[in-house]
Amino acid sequence: MGERALVTGATGFIGAAVLERLRPSGLELHALSRTHAPGDEDGVSWWRGDVVDGETLRRIFTSARPDVVFNLAGETRAARGLELVAPTFEANLAGAVNVLGAAAEIGCRRVVLSGSLEEPDDVYGLSVVNLRLFMVYGPGQRDLRKLVPYTILALLRGDPPEVSSGERGVDWVYVDDVADAFLAAASAEGVDGASVDIGSGELRSVRQIVERLTQLVAPEITPRFGAVEDRRFEQVRVADTQATAASLGWRPVTSLEDGLSRTVDWYRQRLAEGAFAV
Repeated sequence: MGERALVTGATGFIGAAVLERLRPSGLELHALSRTHAPGDEDGVSWWRGDVVDGETLRRIFTSARPDVVFNLAGETRAARGLELVAPTFEANLAGAVNVLGAAAEIGCRRVVLSGSLEEPDDVYGLSVVNLRLFMVYGPGQRDLRKLVPYTILALLRGDPPEVSSGERGVDWVYVDDVADAFLAAASAEGVDGASVDIGSGELRSVRQIVERLTQLVAPEITPRFGAVEDRRFEQVRVADTQATAASLGWRPVTSLEDGLSRTVDWYRQRLAEGAFAV
């Protein structure tokens, strides 16, 4: 990967996992966050800034001079409300463009994106690979509106989770496996400009996930399926893991059963410690 790596969105769900995976690499690590205090901490140089702020971003890139950049900064709310169009555009598209521009200016060796920006290497002359993430779950997800943490915490508190009909099939992938995919993408050869699926290659319905979490946490509780209206225009798509293995040499290694169990244990412990107070 070179000598220096930078993770943007490094305090987020996936960004934090990628940063943790990089710790044993021996690389000089830099992390960018809108909220974390700048300075050195546990072998990581932290920078405060927003990828939407192009000038600040260029100054950070000039100082850190990363050989590889993992861009995990962005708007993660998945709702389809019109009020999210502008912030999503700014954070996910304009922010990615700023990252690519700053990376090109310093001669960065590779940028690993998460999102739908297609073939950016044609414009910037960079080696770029885009990881198409499927439904990422696991410990550390702090957006408690997401299905898995919401369901677990409701059950731990003795409340029946109120969810949709649960009929939609989803490809679920564990966060540590996703972090490994980002590291694999940073050093894989022959993937310039490619968009690569990062998922399990299997579909499990929302109902199956909620029912399994209920079995793990509180079998006596009956989830309220249909209490929330199904979202319109939801896609049902499974990751092409064979193509991903061929291009990145990566496959997910965490079974859904193990991943859900680890996730339940993490939220149970944090709740017992007083986190996630109502």
